[in-house]
Amino acid sequence: MTPTSITSTAADHGVTLYTLRNAHDMRILISDHGATLVSWWAPDRYGRVADILLGYPDESGYQANPSYFGSLVGRWGNRIAKGRFTVDGAEYLVDRNNGDNHLHGGDTGFHLAQWRAEPGPDGLRLTLESPDGDGGYPGNVQVSVLYSLDDSGRLSIDYSAASDAPTPLNLTSHGYFNLNGGGSDIYDHILSIAADRYLQIDAQLIPTDAADVAGSAFDFRQPAPIGPRLAWPDTQLKLAGGFDHCYCLRPQDGAAPAPGQGRNAQPLREVATVYDPGSGRQLSVSTTENGLQFYSGNFLAGIQGRNAQPYAIHDGFCLETQAYPNQINGPDAEAVILRPGQVYRQTTIYQISVR
Repeated sequence: MTPTSITSTAADHGVTLYTLRNAHDMRILISDHGATLVSWWAPDRYGRVADILLGYPDESGYQANPSYFGSLVGRWGNRIAKGRFTVDGAEYLVDRNNGDNHLHGGDTGFHLAQWRAEPGPDGLRLTLESPDGDGGYPGNVQVSVLYSLDDSGRLSIDYSAASDAPTPLNLTSHGYFNLNGGGSDIYDHILSIAADRYLQIDAQLIPTDAADVAGSAFDFRQPAPIGPRLAWPDTQLKLAGGFDHCYCLRPQDGAAPAPGQGRNAQPLREVATVYDPGSGRQLSVSTTENGLQFYSGNFLAGIQGRNAQPYAIHDGFCLETQAYPNQINGPDAEAVILRPGQVYRQTTIYQISVR
């Protein structure tokens, strides 16, 4: 990998913005507030550069960031039912910030933290100390994430963490993409996901059971445009206002994930692609995780972003690599508990190319 070129600039609210640049002048802007992906400027098939990430017009929007634009999410990405879980017989209550449920780390999640940034030849490393009791979680947790950009347009996100007490941990990146550069919605984007099953949800978006994708709107095993699928008469789509579901990613070579082995049971493999025919940009996603949350921007309407007009529903999409939502309350909870002496590791790569 070619060493990442990194520059920094001061912003409002005591925030520093770091720009990762490759040899082809692709640029990614990262904030040390929330370890946030702010912008990603990438060329289309004609060489015209546009920002393919959604975001706020200035730093003040990121101080609260209720939409989690570009944030690194933790301690728990996605939802925990009723904001409660049990570890080794002890029950813990965490923030209920999404109705009766816990979402994306709660009121003081990692997306609002000030991270320590260290630029280096391998990329931009950001570190965070999450104290015992943070958001209701047990244990002092040390978290590190390394962002690096290579000349092939690959943004690698390498996570690691350790804890001095058993605690659930499920980190993810919450970037909202629009491969046409924000000029229109994502209806024409063509999506494929390497998954045969997905997790159905209840009215509070908590998973209930796994279902086969075959014959449903959720079948993206072959590339299909997102827009027509949003119009399918599917109860699951109605519950979420679109797609907001976790896919059970196909393991490498078709082997089932080993129970109790957790998120690190899988080697890094490509799990999804999105192609925008208008611009020619393609996003490929590779990960070591077992789950992929596909979110079709169902709650974007009225949010003032960087465009002159507020965002509309389905103006962006997220592909969040993670453990399964509410897994800490399921039969394989042990797989998402980080214990003393263990190291949490996860790698996800987002690659932008043109065709």
